[in-house]
Amino acid sequence: MAAAWQDVVRDAAAVREAAAVAVDAALLAGVLMRTGEQPHASDVVNYAPFTLLPSAVPQGLFEEAYAVQQDFNLLVDAVSQNKEFLEQTLASTIKVDDFTARLFRIYKQVLEEGLAQTVFLGINRSDYMFDCGLDGTAALRQIEINTIAASFGGLTSRTADVHRLVLKVLGKTEEASRLLPNNPAKGLALGIAKAWELYGSQKAVVMFLVEEVQRNIFDQRCVENELWNRNIRVVRKRFRDVFEQGSLDASRRLHVDGQEVAVVYYREGYVPQVYDQQNWEARLLLERSRAVKCPDIATQLAGTKKVQQELSRPGTLEKLLPGRPEAVARIRATFAGLYSLDEGEEGDRMAATAIADPDRFVLKPQREGGGNNLYGEELKEVLEKIKDSPERTSYILMDKIRPQPALNYLLRAHSPLQVSECISELGIFGVYVRQGQELVLNKAAGHLLRTKAIEHADGGVAAGVAVLDTPYLV
Repeated sequence: MAAAWQDVVRDAAAVREAAAVAVDAALLAGVLMRTGEQPHASDVVNYAPFTLLPSAVPQGLFEEAYAVQQDFNLLVDAVSQNKEFLEQTLASTIKVDDFTARLFRIYKQVLEEGLAQTVFLGINRSDYMFDCGLDGTAALRQIEINTIAASFGGLTSRTADVHRLVLKVLGKTEEASRLLPNNPAKGLALGIAKAWELYGSQKAVVMFLVEEVQRNIFDQRCVENELWNRNIRVVRKRFRDVFEQGSLDASRRLHVDGQEVAVVYYREGYVPQVYDQQNWEARLLLERSRAVKCPDIATQLAGTKKVQQELSRPGTLEKLLPGRPEAVARIRATFAGLYSLDEGEEGDRMAATAIADPDRFVLKPQREGGGNNLYGEELKEVLEKIKDSPERTSYILMDKIRPQPALNYLLRAHSPLQVSECISELGIFGVYVRQGQELVLNKAAGHLLRTKAIEHADGGVAAGVAVLDTPYLV
């Protein structure tokens, strides 16, 4: 925690007053979620959980994360176009992980038929923590890159205003003026709008593919409203709507409920539980279409943990980004240690090392959405059970990152106001658009800081563990 807040954290009266102001400010600013009790209704809402105080982030590492985002956009796009790399990298995983295997089958089917899609849109969020070395210096370490349904670009666009007001209430006017403006919703909408424009049909719509239960609807509405402000029509559909109302015409243009769809923006589809047989059929229909998918299935596969681990092998980045040594160096500088559990000598050695010293590592399955990673004793138990089975190849091992905790208050509806030791995770949103082989847009689109109490090893805001935050650069 920045020294600036030390005087505040222990002042109970000041904290109570600031928290009351903060909650009202969040409601006023639209930092909102639907409630767990009524997840389908917007007439009963509450504020999305957030920190009382903005969290200290080292300025140099913050700038490093922004500087490397365009490189990561290039890398994800390169991986998505490299059939041989995806096939080789995921060969062991698809034997044991049914979800990745089914995605991969659709990917191959669409390639064999021939891609109808000519415009490609990527919206990524690269997530980092600040690893504290023995000498006290911090380093930027990538946790993962999210290539599908990267959320909270909308709500985080409104969170800095809340923290600015809180600091003013606490007499920190000068510090309040140093909080950075941040509007990922606008950046994400810019990418979607560019893809819509290049698709080339004024009457076609942008389709948000959304969950059955939409607690996080206001985050999506922030992006949606930016598109309406550009006079781009937006519709919201679920997989089942696509299955029941979707069709392709002779040139594989996608129509859903009688409307041509230019862009499909996925806010769903990243966990196996949402797919029954008709949803898999809907996904195939979408992938076969000419519509711009964000992401297309190749880009979703590019975001798997197995690909992340393979990218850390010596020489891999150079092959994928030939002639870009500076980009390769910037990317590689952010990697934590990543290790394969494939069958063979290397995988045997890593499994044994992790079982012997489980606190050194995180065990990651091929899943998005938070709450899936394994630590400590749980990691050891699972690895002991699967160490001699092909099932272990559906996981990767990563060095455990050790950030420096700081004191803060996590504001949650119906929860007591208490100080917690917290750690933060910084996400940088990236947007790119490619038409054929030409990259027409590549930019960093804003940031997301999420903070959680140190006793919670894994999980994000939507998973109910982390809360929204704002970086205070130090």
